[in-house]
Amino acid sequence: MKSLTIQVLIFCLISGSLNTSVSAQARSANKSKTSTDQSSVIHTFLDTWHKAATDANAAVFFDAMNEGSVYIGTDATERWSKEAFEKFARPYFERGKAWDFKPYEREIHLSKDGRTAWFSELLTTWMGVCRGSGILTKTKAGWKIEQYHLSVTVPNDAIRDFIDLVNRFEQSRQQK
Repeated sequence: MKSLTIQVLIFCLISGSLNTSVSAQARSANKSKTSTDQSSVIHTFLDTWHKAATDANAAVFFDAMNEGSVYIGTDATERWSKEAFEKFARPYFERGKAWDFKPYEREIHLSKDGRTAWFSELLTTWMGVCRGSGILTKTKAGWKIEQYHLSVTVPNDAIRDFIDLVNRFEQSRQQK
């Protein structure tokens, strides 16, 4: 009888342990699926944002940016609030085509609560390969850009020439 009681007790402990383990695995799989679903939504959101610039759709492009957002361009002087960036970019949109950046590689990361995402992407542009990176927040209206940072990439083997070019440019600017 004592042996049977111990066997039942061991069975209950193992069953409870397995049940907890299976529940944890199910939660983890569900979270992973949710994360994958959100990544897909974010990819579409960012692709739509880039296409809005190509199509000169200012309403879609600027609506994707939160009111307090910041756009950092390739020049050291280019750190714009949404309002300032819209003022700068408006003439490009009015001409019928702002710019045409085509993403071809992107990584997306989500916070544990799923309300914040950060990403980096490589883009084909008129400047060559650029890297964009940014931060998004999930709002009642959907994902919004909080910050976007565009940078020109420079191959490591060309960095010395690049530094020399920038130094010459800065020196000529100071002489004017």
